[in-house]
Amino acid sequence: MSPAKSPPEILDVDGHEVRVTSPDRIVFAEPGLTKLDLVRYYLAVAEGALRGAGGRPMVLKRFSKGLDQEPFFQKRVPENHPDFIDTATLRYASGTSAEETVIRDAAGLAWVVNLGCLDLNPHPVRAEDLDHPDELRVDLDPMPGVDWSQIVDVAFIAREVLDDHGLIGWPKTSGSRGLHILVRLRPEWDFSDVRLAAETLAREVESRAPGLATARWWKEERGESVFVDFNQNAKDRTVASAYSIRALPDARVSTPLTWAEVRDRRPEEFTVLTVPERFRSIGDPHAGIDDAAGSLDALLALAKELGPAEKPPRGSDGSGRRASTMPLIEVARTKTKPEALDALETWRQRHPEAAADLHPADVLVDGMRGSSSLWYRVRVNLQHVPDAARPTQEELIADYDPWAGRSAPA
Repeated sequence: MSPAKSPPEILDVDGHEVRVTSPDRIVFAEPGLTKLDLVRYYLAVAEGALRGAGGRPMVLKRFSKGLDQEPFFQKRVPENHPDFIDTATLRYASGTSAEETVIRDAAGLAWVVNLGCLDLNPHPVRAEDLDHPDELRVDLDPMPGVDWSQIVDVAFIAREVLDDHGLIGWPKTSGSRGLHILVRLRPEWDFSDVRLAAETLAREVESRAPGLATARWWKEERGESVFVDFNQNAKDRTVASAYSIRALPDARVSTPLTWAEVRDRRPEEFTVLTVPERFRSIGDPHAGIDDAAGSLDALLALAKELGPAEKPPRGSDGSGRRASTMPLIEVARTKTKPEALDALETWRQRHPEAAADLHPADVLVDGMRGSSSLWYRVRVNLQHVPDAARPTQEELIADYDPWAGRSAPA
């Protein structure tokens, strides 16, 4: 968000003073929403937003330079945080640790929005028990070419699998193209167990919906299917929580739904302008989620029955790295998504005949987590291009190094 021009607005939020800098700054140009509008939105849905993010350590995803610039991810709580902001120290497998932000009330919501945060990105643990997640997250991520009806079909199959294993799923729009299903757990299992349970769920959904859903981790192998992204349950991952504003031009919101709504409603219906009235009129469809904590025993028993997931083949170069079974070429590595799309278009112009044979899911533009922000990798799967017409691997059109000047990822 650009430099301040209007004087700050001082809000009294339940007895806490929150200073909103540049309150009149336009954040979403299309609906004309200001920074203060976003603060007021979160205050209007605070009960629901705190049900999803309150009491959990969270990564601050800050759009300090506006929506047209990549956000940066801040794990560590700002030094000069107010006394109504709690903290919790998370330790990662890399050996690093971070004292992260924990919000517990509406004032905390207003404070993080003032920092430039749009969506809320909490970990699936409570600050009081950082080793035992109380939430399993089912992220239904559609590949290009997949329509809403297919996502919905997969969501109901996932619900069926959860029901069969004694768990309750609570659906919400992701705020982009997909759906999330949240599952409250008793905090009795560690991260590795929760991730294994999520992977087992994904494999079972794929088994019940072949061609519609996939648990294949490698993107080029998924085809036009819905990926049941089990790795969102890894210890270092966060997901935009309920009522989060997403960085799309229409100010779309990740919105809790009832199962009766899932088939008929669409993500674009739910925005900063529409969700507060919905919240006032029907309340939060996830109001009962904290009373529905379940057990992972049945899913973990299924994991033993299924055995380990198939391992990908390894290359013959001695590196031990995975060897893709698909004819992949890499096009570019870039700092921003617009640069990635420009590089892709350059490649298409160089190879028009091959480009014409590509299916939507053959184009892989992936946001990759760097030390504090995303970078982008562009690849093309040539599986639908005749062998004789397949372009060879060329020098990258752009070769951004996200680790330049750093000794190791943070």
